[in-house]
Amino acid sequence: DVITKLAKRYNKTPAQIVLRWHLAHNRLVIPKSKTPERIKENYDIFDFNLELTDIAEIDSLNKGERQGNDPDKVRIGTLK
Repeated sequence: DVITKLAKRYNKTPAQIVLRWHLAHNRLVIPKSKTPERIKENYDIFDFNLELTDIAEIDSLNKGERQGNDPDKVRIGTLK
């Protein structure tokens, strides 16, 4: 709901909000798409900045849970 609300406020897609949030944290982002319109959408994130309160609101979504393997606990060659 938070991401959707912000997407409407900024007139952007939820994906663009998430990409912009990553950039606000100086993270390297490499989005993938084969669709030309999605590629353009992924690039069209440099004409706005998220407000600090919006960044904090997205940050608060972190519940400290993983959806994948913890890279610190997985040995190379054990994943299939």
